[in-house]
Amino acid sequence: MFDRLLLTGAAGGLGRVLRPRLKARCRVLRVSDIADLGAAGPGEEPMPAPLQDKAAVMALLQGVQAVVHLGGISTEHAFEDILPANIVGTYHVYEAARVHGTKRIVFASSNHVTGFYRQSETIDPRMPVRPDGYYGLSKAFGENLAQFYFDRWGIETVSLRIGSSFPEPVDRRMLATWLSYDDLERLVWAALTAPAVGHTVIYGMSDNVTTWWDNTPARHVGYRPRDSSEPFRAAAEARQPAIDPTQPADLYQGGGFVTRGPF
Repeated sequence: MFDRLLLTGAAGGLGRVLRPRLKARCRVLRVSDIADLGAAGPGEEPMPAPLQDKAAVMALLQGVQAVVHLGGISTEHAFEDILPANIVGTYHVYEAARVHGTKRIVFASSNHVTGFYRQSETIDPRMPVRPDGYYGLSKAFGENLAQFYFDRWGIETVSLRIGSSFPEPVDRRMLATWLSYDDLERLVWAALTAPAVGHTVIYGMSDNVTTWWDNTPARHVGYRPRDSSEPFRAAAEARQPAIDPTQPADLYQGGGFVTRGPF
């Protein structure tokens, strides 16, 4: 059990999923977002804070043992929209962790860091990044920031290149990228509690039959998925009977992100 954990982006889609699950594993869960956090439950500590506000983020990390950092814009936008929360804000989180002595961060990166690899390829976390947009670029920055803060100050991070975490996969692409909510919890908890991670990058996916990602270099994190997209295959293929491999969204791992914009 942790004494106090911080969950940023707690009002977002995955934040709402993880909020009760993380609260069950710590004495106090500090939750933050700029959106409405709702009523605080027992053992919750709401602290709204814009990530681009350095003083607010500095206060947010005071007294925190570890951080699950989901905060920021989670889809493709213009660079001017991405910059304040995803780039400046992530720097503020790491700098506040340094000042307050927080030693473990779980960083919500994204599969869009490598979205310009083809769906016919299998890649692992050690391969060069190929962002598919400004959002993926911001997550690549966050991973580099994590490496720097570990090398310089010993702050450990597991960067989760999250695939598609929804109740079920809705198309053929998600048969490869799907991450169940239960496996998401298993992944985050493994990232928080693994004995030594340095800076480790791991893809967030369930135990899917179709896969583009090889997590072998991150096995020391201890994440072992238990769910699979396979029970949903027939429904996903019925929704999308065919794909066109000449179209970028069907050719590249990033799907539709590879063609979004300009803004």
